[in-house]
Amino acid sequence: MSAAAPRYTYLGPEGTFTETALLQVPGAEEAVRIPAGNARIALEKVRHGEADAAMIPIENSVEGGVPATLDAIANGGELRIIREVLVPVTFQLVARKGTRLEDITVVSTHGHAWAQTREWFDANHPGVDYLTASSTAAAAVALLEDGAAHQAAVCAPIVSRTHPELEVLADNIGDNPDAVTRFILVSRPGPMPRPTGADKTTLVIPLPEDHPGALMEILDQFASRGVNLSRIESRPTGQYLGHYFFSIDADGHAHDARMQQALAGLHRISPATRFLGSYARADAQPPVVAPHNSDAAFAAAEHWVAGILRDGAAG
Repeated sequence: MSAAAPRYTYLGPEGTFTETALLQVPGAEEAVRIPAGNARIALEKVRHGEADAAMIPIENSVEGGVPATLDAIANGGELRIIREVLVPVTFQLVARKGTRLEDITVVSTHGHAWAQTREWFDANHPGVDYLTASSTAAAAVALLEDGAAHQAAVCAPIVSRTHPELEVLADNIGDNPDAVTRFILVSRPGPMPRPTGADKTTLVIPLPEDHPGALMEILDQFASRGVNLSRIESRPTGQYLGHYFFSIDADGHAHDARMQQALAGLHRISPATRFLGSYARADAQPPVVAPHNSDAAFAAAEHWVAGILRDGAAG
């Protein structure tokens, strides 16, 4: 009897950059793919067992972290990141067939896409109004509905390929040709991906008490063990004004001795720290680790201390 096909949910509808990221996962083309309206809904499907994993955007090279994802994964039942995917971002301007650029008064897309195409619009079609959408694909598909409030949409090239009813008015309209979005595949807690030597660990660290040096105490847990941080962002907890948590990506794996020491130190300072997983970096870039922060150095230090305790034990 063959195993059931995996069920993946993603920020939909079909044709989003998120679906493009999901299709990079081995076996995803044959899997059951379930579009979700936003990151929170996608993650809830995983938490409730309606999907095995969710692909959602977490960071963009131009706009930074994706707040909806950072908040949704920091709250609710614990989840684990098991993979990351990088997708180069290119945009098209699409409309119903027969629409001319000069006919467009309102453009719809996701907020991040709009921020990354503003210069193009200022130069080529200034004065156009912007209508926010839950995703780039949703904005494009809405053009096919009667009574749409916009005449054009900014979306990924996959949308025009899968919807021949739409016409491409302009291609490669992104302001930054090197823009990349980072996506994460999230599942329920389970076996951790094995270390590869080029890994990343993601954490959510609440600030238990706001006092001078509180953030420095957290950062020192990484710095003193030689753990580099590739991303750190603060997000409000929603409890009251001035109460924040930190979303952090650290270079290394939970199996690394330096990372284990850092995690232990973080738990002492902030017991509510949430471990979101250790997984392979999509760019396969190994961290630079000083000799005194290597696993061998930590093991030698522990052996040395154990010898002191052994020699000094009461007879």
